[in-house]
Amino acid sequence: MKTDERATGVRENDEPKPKKARHPALQFLTELPGLVIMAFALALLIKSTLIQAFWIPTGSMEPTLMPGDRVIVAKVPYYFHDPQRGDIIVFEEPDPAKAPDRGVVGAFTHWLGQGLGFSAPDNPDYIKRVIGEPGDVVSAKDGHVFVNGLEISEPYLTQKTAKFPKTKVPPGKLFVMGDNRSNSLDSRFGLGFVPIDRVIGKAAIVIWPIRDMAGL
Repeated sequence: MKTDERATGVRENDEPKPKKARHPALQFLTELPGLVIMAFALALLIKSTLIQAFWIPTGSMEPTLMPGDRVIVAKVPYYFHDPQRGDIIVFEEPDPAKAPDRGVVGAFTHWLGQGLGFSAPDNPDYIKRVIGEPGDVVSAKDGHVFVNGLEISEPYLTQKTAKFPKTKVPPGKLFVMGDNRSNSLDSRFGLGFVPIDRVIGKAAIVIWPIRDMAGL
């Protein structure tokens, strides 16, 4: 029995016409916004959870780190354990100022800008070396640093440490100092103890300048 061509409007030998291929350049431009969004999202995810670059603004860590150096800060190690003595850490302001009221949209935009490196944080970040862990008693005399009554080895120093009295580190906090002991705002002075939950990550590698590239 033959198919009624008038009823169907399609002949048996008719085939669907192939779609016309889009020009590669036009297709790329169409997909570009999505690719850019994905790249930004991936960069934000990596910076928020894995690593981020940090610029050394001052000489408080000389000679280990010089002003203008850039380091990679690893966040993963502190998912498994707290910072340990000798670690060089990057941390947020221990006593942050209250952020301005930006509203919901403004706060999200500012957070996104910070995550992508387009806007500065409301409070500065710091980089110092961990000297005392929670419960430790830290002091300095005769140019040397003592933790729990024992002198610690600090081969990275090029100068003596000024005397300061025995100081017990509270629970959940760290005692930090810069390697440039004569020119560092740290736990001996106005910075105070650093809450562990303010630690961003561990400085792992110097990536700039290239001639100084090395692990920390």
